[in-house]
Amino acid sequence: QVQLVESGGGLVQAGGSLRLSCAASGPTFITYGMDWSMGWFRQAPGKEREFVAGINWSGGSTYYADSVKGRFTISRDNAKNTVYLQMNSLEPEDTALYYCVVPRAGTSWTLRAIAYWGQGTQVTVSS
Repeated sequence: QVQLVESGGGLVQAGGSLRLSCAASGPTFITYGMDWSMGWFRQAPGKEREFVAGINWSGGSTYYADSVKGRFTISRDNAKNTVYLQMNSLEPEDTALYYCVVPRAGTSWTLRAIAYWGQGTQVTVSS
């Protein structure tokens, strides 16, 4: 079993910053999680869930949606079983529910490839 708990969301003005955190736990993650990629998806009202950012098990490879490149940075601390998403220069279009995810294998970031989802944390960016 794997539990993913996000935190750090909130209300921020356009141009501001937020840092999201995702703490992973559970016996399955404790045993195998160090070998897993982790990432973030988001879902805005009336829109489909979309990939935001991903990171491989070592943190040596990162992946970003074009819409957030240069503004968002994903990182992880394996000693704390935690992945982070630093979001800078936020725009109203970034308003969404942000989900922490673990893909089934490797670094595939399609919806079908996701094995575990957190409950989400709301990010609202005002103009």
